[in-house]
Amino acid sequence: MSVLIAIPARFASTRYPGKPLVQLRGAGGNSKSLIERSWDAACAVSGVDRVVVTTDDERIRDAALGFGAEVVMTSSLCTNGTERCAETAELLTESYDIIVNLQGDAPLTPAWFVEDLVAGLARNPHADVATPVLQCDGKALNGFLHDRRAGRVGGTTAVFGAEMNALYFSKEVIPYVNASFDDTQETPVFHHVGVYAYRPGALQEYRNWPAGPLENLEGLEQLRFLEQGRSVLCVQVDARGRQFWELNNPEDIPRIETMMSEMDVQ
Repeated sequence: MSVLIAIPARFASTRYPGKPLVQLRGAGGNSKSLIERSWDAACAVSGVDRVVVTTDDERIRDAALGFGAEVVMTSSLCTNGTERCAETAELLTESYDIIVNLQGDAPLTPAWFVEDLVAGLARNPHADVATPVLQCDGKALNGFLHDRRAGRVGGTTAVFGAEMNALYFSKEVIPYVNASFDDTQETPVFHHVGVYAYRPGALQEYRNWPAGPLENLEGLEQLRFLEQGRSVLCVQVDARGRQFWELNNPEDIPRIETMMSEMDVQ
């Protein structure tokens, strides 16, 4: 199956303007922008036919071209990464069996997360959309709870049914757990990893649906599929001891830089 990875990036983020161009220092002190580190993560994925950065901002375009990325310029009317990926698929002359949305705020996304996601969608011919989930250990869950108490979004959590179809996604910590966990304990909470794999038909349908009340309240683009009665397949991935975090707030920068140092990411 042919696979395209699109990395949607916008400059005018409400929570963190200019986020794609923020600099992150690696283990050796080497500094790269968030969008370049996301590009590096995408290029490390095997079995991919093409990787593009997709944006409506000339500053991001120029930065991406500067480190050798292919760039697709899209409309400023795109309200989220899924809409931007849909427009990108329309603009490209080639068609692809699976289109991956690797959001430009997750530079620590391991290659096997995306590889497992694509394989999961390919194994499920009735699924139109798939996204990874990662079981939280106590350390990750406690980090989420700490961020929420401080008024920050520490990440998105997911709940799903017996066949791994999503029931809901939230920036709150769900499900509710009335227990404490040591750092290395498994918990019943699953971190939603902000990567999506779409079949082209579902991606184009998405653009024709209005954003629903849940998507607007949570600010989570994947809820549009659920609000339209479409299933979203959750694919459980294994961290293999690797740390993972998304850059949602300026306070996340030192956390991610520490993780890169500990994992010897240059």
